[in-house]
Amino acid sequence: MTTVLVIAGVMLSVAAVMTSYRLLAGPHTLDRLVAMDTLVAVAICGLTLWAALSMDTTLVPAIVALSLVGFVGSVSVARFRVRDDQ
Repeated sequence: MTTVLVIAGVMLSVAAVMTSYRLLAGPHTLDRLVAMDTLVAVAICGLTLWAALSMDTTLVPAIVALSLVGFVGSVSVARFRVRDDQ
């Protein structure tokens, strides 16, 4: 079980590095928005992995709050970024 969690942690670290590159090098604002949303999702997965590794359920409210903030942030930025042609 520990081996699986270590492999998942390494994969999440690689995903975070790749997403950080896209966040810094993204040519458009929407690329950076998608990268930031992905980075929040990777952070949520990391917290969930830590909760599974430590058998600690006190992180669940933080995971829920982070997912809510990530969703609301993405929707609000996308709303103001999209043009209204009407």
